[in-house]
Amino acid sequence: MTRASVELRKFVAPEFIIGADARLLTGRYAKNFGVGHVLMVTGPNIISAGWVKDVTGSLDAEGIGHTLFSGVSPNPRDFEVTKGAALYEESGCDAIVAVGGGSPIDCAKGIGIVVSNKKNILTFEGVDNVAIPPPPMICIPTTAGTGADVSQFAIINDTGRRVKIAIISKMIVPDIALVDPVPLTTLSPELTAHTGMDAITHSVEAYVSNASSPVTDLHALESIRLMKEHLVAAYQDPASIEERYHTMLGSLLAGLAFSNASLGAVHAMAHSLGGYSDLPHGECNALLLEHVAEFNFDACPDRYAAIGAMLQPSHARGKPQGAKEDLVHALRSLRESLGVTDRLSDLGVMKKDLPELAGKAIRDPCLATNPKKMTVLDIERIYERAL
Repeated sequence: MTRASVELRKFVAPEFIIGADARLLTGRYAKNFGVGHVLMVTGPNIISAGWVKDVTGSLDAEGIGHTLFSGVSPNPRDFEVTKGAALYEESGCDAIVAVGGGSPIDCAKGIGIVVSNKKNILTFEGVDNVAIPPPPMICIPTTAGTGADVSQFAIINDTGRRVKIAIISKMIVPDIALVDPVPLTTLSPELTAHTGMDAITHSVEAYVSNASSPVTDLHALESIRLMKEHLVAAYQDPASIEERYHTMLGSLLAGLAFSNASLGAVHAMAHSLGGYSDLPHGECNALLLEHVAEFNFDACPDRYAAIGAMLQPSHARGKPQGAKEDLVHALRSLRESLGVTDRLSDLGVMKKDLPELAGKAIRDPCLATNPKKMTVLDIERIYERAL
């Protein structure tokens, strides 16, 4: 038995409920927290799909007031957090409910930090810099991908520096996540693919992380299995509650894995792209994952080989090749089966951008747990392979 397998480890996770119509329990849990008026943080597409109305109806039934804040962009901005915090104070709120994907949930976490700590959100960048706990927070995720509803991470776009910052603190783990597959039935195929690849990236990076553990390994591997078996089916049959449930479970497990094992170079590089070029986070992960895995492979070949075997057993390809080639092929095949076939150059990234992108990525805290040390030049070369 290795020392790593018996050393003391700490894990964080919120209370969570998973199953069809979990969103309808919002009012009950808000009442349990003793709140009187919540700030509802969401996005316009979630409102138009009708899912916010379900949640506000649940609050109304318990006599709990609510104020809507829907000014959240993909890759939520620092100034959006500031506006949301001001609205929270003006409306006399005492709790936050987030309905949406990673952007509304991360923005909601940022708002909670600001209203409790009374400082600009950018001052909390890094690990364990949140001194005062945010107000009670209930999260209802509407994508199967980000894991923000169960994690201690919040990612906010610093618009001045054009970089996404990571705030990592057990203080911002939500109080409860109501994990409901039903809202996923209105998710577009494109968002299903992008957010699903985000979940897979979370699990892959958590499994090979130098902070992984037996607990996070269990969550990561089961998440990969679930997403492999059900993501393409959900992409092809978006109305299937059964397939959506399994991808939601996969996303939940991925969130628990990376929240406690952290991430790696894929996310560091995707954060740089998101802050600099405002590109979709899940798509960036999807386009980078196979290239980073190829670079990292030799640092933990057994772990990457286990992932490759789970995604696509070698014998299924007819002509077995090396484990690294199998893994890269499996990741590329999965991405392409979800219609993610662009390259970074198709998204507007140019070769002249790469030095600045690499310079930002090398400073991302996610890089600390990448299994292989990287230089700025290494990162540039990986970006170039994905162009």
